[in-house]
Amino acid sequence: MIEYVLLVDEEDNEIGIMEKLRAHQEAVLHRAISIFVFNDQHELLLQQRAAEKYHSPLQWTNTCCTHPRKDENVMEAAVRRLQEEMNMSCELIYQYRFIYKAVLADGLTEHELDHVFFGRSNVLPVPNAEEVAGWKYMSLEKIEADIAVHPENYTEWFKLMLNRIKQIRDEHID
Repeated sequence: MIEYVLLVDEEDNEIGIMEKLRAHQEAVLHRAISIFVFNDQHELLLQQRAAEKYHSPLQWTNTCCTHPRKDENVMEAAVRRLQEEMNMSCELIYQYRFIYKAVLADGLTEHELDHVFFGRSNVLPVPNAEEVAGWKYMSLEKIEADIAVHPENYTEWFKLMLNRIKQIRDEHID
């Protein structure tokens, strides 16, 4: 099944649609979602991307990510993808959006206007094996320490987001 992404300008206005792989090959700005689910101990639910992913396979990242579909708002996309990838649901709270560009392996580039959501749950996920190879809850401080030693084990976008996530975590999770 061919997947598509919504192309946007820097103000998040839709300007077109493109096949997802092509957008990553051509580094075209497109809309994305990133979800960070924390438990009561303020640990983040991490996922390890499935080995079959065409980019960043087996790397650790935030709880889940997606691209909204045509005529789907960012909240609907976030709720849908949390269920599809991790087989869980929780209240999601919109935090912020930002633009980033990260060069990946194999000539691919993530160039996204990313909408970031936080959630809170103590549920143990039952992830979709086609999407997720593993999962764990881990404190942001331990994640940061591990990234310092093993940066290759984490997705580029997650490393870019970690400082901002740490800054707003306590204020929005309690």
